[in-house]
Amino acid sequence: MSEVVLQAEVRSEIGKGAKRVRFSGKVPGVYYSHGEKPINISATPLGLKPLIYTSDTHLVNLKLDNGELKTCILRDVQFDPITDRPVHFDLQGIKENEELTVQVPVIIKGSPKGVKDGGTLQHVIHRLKVTCLPKYIPEHVELDVTELGMNHSIHVRDIKIANVHIVDNEASTVVAVVPPTIVKEEAPAEVAVATATPAEPEVIAKGKKPTEGEEAAKPGAAAAAKPGAAAPAKAGVAAPAKPAAAPTKK
Repeated sequence: MSEVVLQAEVRSEIGKGAKRVRFSGKVPGVYYSHGEKPINISATPLGLKPLIYTSDTHLVNLKLDNGELKTCILRDVQFDPITDRPVHFDLQGIKENEELTVQVPVIIKGSPKGVKDGGTLQHVIHRLKVTCLPKYIPEHVELDVTELGMNHSIHVRDIKIANVHIVDNEASTVVAVVPPTIVKEEAPAEVAVATATPAEPEVIAKGKKPTEGEEAAKPGAAAAAKPGAAAPAKAGVAAPAKPAAAPTKK
């Protein structure tokens, strides 16, 4: 694992006093180690750059302004949500014969066969949590995915690193090639075209509907009765005669 030298100052400001450190152009931080008292420190953004903006894990040789030398690793960095500048950092001291747990970056190498066949490469886990002695800490974990075909994946259990124990769940997927997502579009409904001659509109006659069994009168068979006209006589029945007028007396 490569080493980086970090120059830092011991600071007395803590809590709200850390704001004054930021206003002065420096980044406040803390060094802590098992069995030691934490040390409040500060460093320049330029000095922290090789530790923050990298894809590798580095061993830090911390040089304090009081003459002390510390061997440590970068444990955590906090960033301003607006400016994305570092606002605080933590360094963890290490001892030669004491195991520690760190997160190691995962780097992908090669172009998978499954991607050439139309699949998509999914990088699920970007950092692996490992436990080992300081001298065995890997800078990164490199995975060659050239032979990775469609629907194939690499799990935590498939990764072997000498003298290093991976803490993450062995069944977790680190990288996989998945088939492309196909979105099926529904075909537009066909508009039915009427080919038959449209039926004539039904005419609803006014008046009482004839009862069942009663024949409908033919057009022109019966004329409408006029006011004052005599009713037609029934067949075979004579019409009654009018009474004779009485004789007049002379």
